[in-house]
Amino acid sequence: MTKGSLPVLEVEDLRTVFLTDAGAVRAVDGVSFTVGPGETLGIVGESGSGKTVTALSLMRLLEEPARIVGGSIRFQGRDVLAMRPDELRDWRGNHAAMVFQDPMTGLNPVLRILPQVSEHIVSHGRQRGAQARRYAIDMLRRMGVPSPERAATSFPHQYSGGMRQRVMLAIGVANDPVLLIADEPTTALDVTIQAQILDLLGGLNREFGTAIVLISHDLGVIGAVCRRVAVMYAGEIVEEAATTSVLNDPRHPYAWALVNAVPRLDTPPGVRMTSIEGSPPDALSSPPGCRFAPRCPFKVPKCDTEHPPLMEVAPGRRARCWVTADGRHLPQPMAAIAGSVHAAAAEAPPLLQARGLVKHFPLRKTSFFGRRQTTHAVNGVDLTLLSGESLGVVGESGCGKSTLARLITRLHEPTAGSLRFAGHEIGHATAAEMRPLRPRLQMVFQDPYASLNPRMSVADILAEPLLAHGRVASRNQARARVIELMDMVGLKAEWATRFPHEFSGGQRQRVSIARALALEPELVVADEPVSALDVNVRAQVLNLMLDLRARLNLSYLFIAHDLAVVRSFCDHVAVMYLGRFVEEGPAIDVLSHPLHPYTVALTSAVPGPGYERVVLAGEPPSALVLPSGCAFRGRCPVARDACAEPPSLAEVAPGRRVACHFPGSFTAPGSSR
Repeated sequence: MTKGSLPVLEVEDLRTVFLTDAGAVRAVDGVSFTVGPGETLGIVGESGSGKTVTALSLMRLLEEPARIVGGSIRFQGRDVLAMRPDELRDWRGNHAAMVFQDPMTGLNPVLRILPQVSEHIVSHGRQRGAQARRYAIDMLRRMGVPSPERAATSFPHQYSGGMRQRVMLAIGVANDPVLLIADEPTTALDVTIQAQILDLLGGLNREFGTAIVLISHDLGVIGAVCRRVAVMYAGEIVEEAATTSVLNDPRHPYAWALVNAVPRLDTPPGVRMTSIEGSPPDALSSPPGCRFAPRCPFKVPKCDTEHPPLMEVAPGRRARCWVTADGRHLPQPMAAIAGSVHAAAAEAPPLLQARGLVKHFPLRKTSFFGRRQTTHAVNGVDLTLLSGESLGVVGESGCGKSTLARLITRLHEPTAGSLRFAGHEIGHATAAEMRPLRPRLQMVFQDPYASLNPRMSVADILAEPLLAHGRVASRNQARARVIELMDMVGLKAEWATRFPHEFSGGQRQRVSIARALALEPELVVADEPVSALDVNVRAQVLNLMLDLRARLNLSYLFIAHDLAVVRSFCDHVAVMYLGRFVEEGPAIDVLSHPLHPYTVALTSAVPGPGYERVVLAGEPPSALVLPSGCAFRGRCPVARDACAEPPSLAEVAPGRRVACHFPGSFTAPGSSR
């Protein structure tokens, strides 16, 4: 902020509570910060830290029983808390805007896209009629929506998640707001779509001078856009400084844990991530000392008795910590390697082997005379997995990863190809033939809440497979095994009577893992098991899965869109595009030195220093009509005439296979990872 310029946003001692029968829950407790013209501020923290409630308080979008009970919010000198409803309406549309985490909650599902964008322009008196529609189309084009004219006839459900988020950005910036608040706009998006949205936010800041407050639980995302960051914990800001300072030298133990819980593309495989055990304090009655003290690995006696203020610990940075109050630095974490598993003997038969695996889904005809269309989800996949190994499968949404997982677990029957598990051909096995193999082959789904029966207690959920497969003779034996399983995944035995809704997201995922392990499987297929979890909970779940792999000699097929997680967790990785593997090999080699242009683009899109991002043209082709030749050539930056012929997945180095006519001919500019 330049000297003498008026801040865009001044927040002073903001306090927001939820009035409940048990008392006032202090969601935001004394938050203060300033955002200058054209500045980018990131707010980062775990779920429940108060990030979203802060954003809703700034926009005065709170609903009962939430209430702002103290502090001030000033926008360019105006008191936001004193604005009348008509002033608020004008301010929200013309001067400040907010983009939410789930764009489907902000878009009307029964209205077409274009009217929703133009309505925002018309309602604030900027333009009318055809002029407003033309301006709306132009805004969609500037936000990177391909063929924006199609929005006149398209509904929100016909757009991908990334495209819907672009529509929300177009609505948010249509009236040139001075301030844009983005609440988790990239959570659970593919790495390439995430990079595109972050590029759009950065472009808005550079081209329009829009001040941005970006809320996220991922410090890598914050580092890609924001020049300054505020770390929140238990309703308070515990550290505020330049983003590079926090990423390289955090001064609060909570910020230190968040930074070190994020895997990087240079993280060695098998390294346990730093995680914070325990849970945040009860917002009804905070402890007398530092709120992070019960979970802090560096605490001193003073931390338990005196609540620290937000103190200046270095020029331009503040931290709420007694340990670093004198300017000392926090040490680097000790790298811990998960216990090693027994490597499979080279001559041992594969645990899992697929050859030419295909899955097509016929669609219903849209009209009596129309042609029946087919979704080509998986189009000839070969893979081999040995006992005790971990194979990661990465790629954009729609590439066929989840369908492949369901084929391997035989939730889908292949259209063609061979699938062998533990020496048995299971591709077209009947239900009776699969039943004795089910205990050896289990799956962990992305959304644990959707895969756990909400009407069953955890004890019943974990006992059900044991009783169904005759692993225990009585419910008493099942109860003993349930307690053993809960202890194995770090859950307390007394929680066995709870129902799924009484657990946090990370705890529900632990229940899912415990259920998968109940029958002592040899292979666990994990479909995006940590994609929607906070960075700390993600670290806890990944550490648990690493420990269980070492202890039980498990094999994993691990599906993810986070390449850094795959690099740290998996032995081998396969990159999938439009139903086919385009690159395969040891994870450390494929993700450090990619040979296929698509893999290069994926690794360059990971937030953080090292690569200049490779921008791919458009979105993946439709799986309804497969392109001729190389499926990637329409987006490939080095496509040539030879790419009109489909390349085979050929070995180009020991253990490395690439489906490209020119492997290794393209690298990301400035690559250094």
